[in-house]
Amino acid sequence: MADTPDTPDIPDAPRVPDGADVRETTGEPGAPGAAGAAGAAPAESGEMAVGASGPEAVEGSRSSGSGPVPHGATPSGSGSAPGAGEPGGAAGTAGATREPVPPRASAASTAAGSGSADTRQPARPGHPGHAARSRSSSPGAAPRGAAAHTGQGTRRPAATHSAQSWSQPAPWQAPPKAEPPAWVVAVKARPTATIGTATLWSVLATAVLSMLLLGEGIGLNLLFVAVPASLAAFFAARAAGRRPRAWTVAWAAGGLLLLLVPTLRDAGWPTFLAMVSALALGSLALHGSRTWPGVLFAPFGLFASVGPGIRWAVQGIRARADGSRDRWGPVVRTVVVATVLLLVFGALFASADAAFADLLGGLTPDFSVADGPWRVLLFLVGLISAVAVARTAAAPMRWDRIRIRPGKARRRAEWALPLIALDLLFAAFIAVQLAVLFGGYRKVLAETDLSYAEYARQGFWQLLWATLLTLVVIALALRSAPRGRTADRTLVRSVLGTLCTLTLVVVASALRRMDLYVDAYGLTRLRISVAAMEIWLGLVIVLIMAAGALGAVGARRLPRAVAASAGAAVLAFGLMSPDAVVAERNVQRYEESRKIDLSYFRDLSADAVPALDRLPEPQRSCALEGIADALGQEADKPWYATSLGEARARDLLAKRPPTADYDTCRRLGAYDSRMLDGSY
Repeated sequence: MADTPDTPDIPDAPRVPDGADVRETTGEPGAPGAAGAAGAAPAESGEMAVGASGPEAVEGSRSSGSGPVPHGATPSGSGSAPGAGEPGGAAGTAGATREPVPPRASAASTAAGSGSADTRQPARPGHPGHAARSRSSSPGAAPRGAAAHTGQGTRRPAATHSAQSWSQPAPWQAPPKAEPPAWVVAVKARPTATIGTATLWSVLATAVLSMLLLGEGIGLNLLFVAVPASLAAFFAARAAGRRPRAWTVAWAAGGLLLLLVPTLRDAGWPTFLAMVSALALGSLALHGSRTWPGVLFAPFGLFASVGPGIRWAVQGIRARADGSRDRWGPVVRTVVVATVLLLVFGALFASADAAFADLLGGLTPDFSVADGPWRVLLFLVGLISAVAVARTAAAPMRWDRIRIRPGKARRRAEWALPLIALDLLFAAFIAVQLAVLFGGYRKVLAETDLSYAEYARQGFWQLLWATLLTLVVIALALRSAPRGRTADRTLVRSVLGTLCTLTLVVVASALRRMDLYVDAYGLTRLRISVAAMEIWLGLVIVLIMAAGALGAVGARRLPRAVAASAGAAVLAFGLMSPDAVVAERNVQRYEESRKIDLSYFRDLSADAVPALDRLPEPQRSCALEGIADALGQEADKPWYATSLGEARARDLLAKRPPTADYDTCRRLGAYDSRMLDGSY
């Protein structure tokens, strides 16, 4: 019989792990999948797959266009029996006959050298794309999905699966992993070199100082801990090939300056703002961010470096431990000998002189065995924080690669008309404010039937929200502004510049309302905080106007300028001592109107003591009673956890302690606040 025509080369079917139980599906109801999913290849051009028998041989004959092959007959040019020629029945000879197999019987495939049979599920007669294959598990056997031989003994590649079979994953293959979003890949930190020795020592110093100094409070100890952490970042960045730039130095210096606030002031709320701002500026120094996503997400990059940083440090320690075991012994012995000498001679000198004992007791941290868990926790926090800082300095996340797509540009009329209407509304409001300013408040109060204090309280909070919403409107307007032509840019600058100018007048009006509010009810922490925020919002509007005037250069510099203004505002707010300002303003108010809320001063910090010390008795003693009690509960704080404001307050109270009794203070209202609700 004539040989069948050659078929084109087709890639082999996917490999199957050795020893896997691979069964071809039959296409019947309840079958786990199609034949292609199990790796079977359909016969093409009259070629019968290795190990096929019975109806499968018939199917192979149909695919070549020839007539059906009777059961038990040998197809033209390709009949081969399993085990003939090559192991597993992967080869055969031309014209070889094969024994007839019952229609539903499975073909037996012999493994190379083992003789074990591989039983497979038979394919249904006439079902397309189903063929049995013999697979070998021994080294050196024919490849998976081996090709049948032609009549001349030349091997041809086995036929591949159909399109439907390739669309279904094989049961032994793991499902494909979902690709991360493009921005996640873009901001991912690059690989970095092994952590350096100087970085490791700086990290260790940060952890030790955190354990020893941060247990009693917040003060100068924050700077002591921040210095080795900054050195760890510097060494790591230098080892990674990063060099500091002007903005990097500015951010780092600003962060360290913000840590002066807890050193100088005792108030907790400015201290908290300063610590958070120092963290934000430090993150900007580590990442080198310059865009809005970089400025906003830089602190999150610091937290994301915790896990990779720990692995990075562990790998560096292992690398150094394996190659320098002989150098660790002298270092450990040196540290142990120095510690023993200091402890022995320090104890002798302290017992010999009481003054030296007091000095030594004030300089060294004081902790007991009961503080052990707390100290261990501080050590771990300092260690992990320093490692994260160093890792971020060596391999920061690239937040600047996040691109914010501009919004759809609107037509001039569609974009400008709503903003022009808003400008007119602002102008009308400002005209009324100018009339009130020059015409006096009496006319307005007479027409509105409001008291002086009610008029002041009614306006400030609304104007604060108006300022915030104006910034939102400006951001959205810039996103959808018309662009592309010179006339479009001129229109945008004119409309938004007018809006910003009118908003500055609204800011001034809000601050004037706050001044009236304070005259009526007195100054509190909340009122001075929102007034400071209003001033900063006005500064942001000025920066936006400057960026608009500078064009593209100003737009690129605006994110960092806003971040720098926020850090400077928090630093100025902390250094001016808000509690001292509150106390000073209320003392002046008492001297002018003889009105004062003594109970409100009980919650102020030690920063308010110098101003309250000017009050006459018994008001002075009643105002300072609560602060003196709070300082008395923290009398044993060490020098590095005591702020300058607290130290001054202790000195003043030690010279003139409060002397008023409970009945006197109660009669003066020291236990019933009236400042907050505005009852007078």
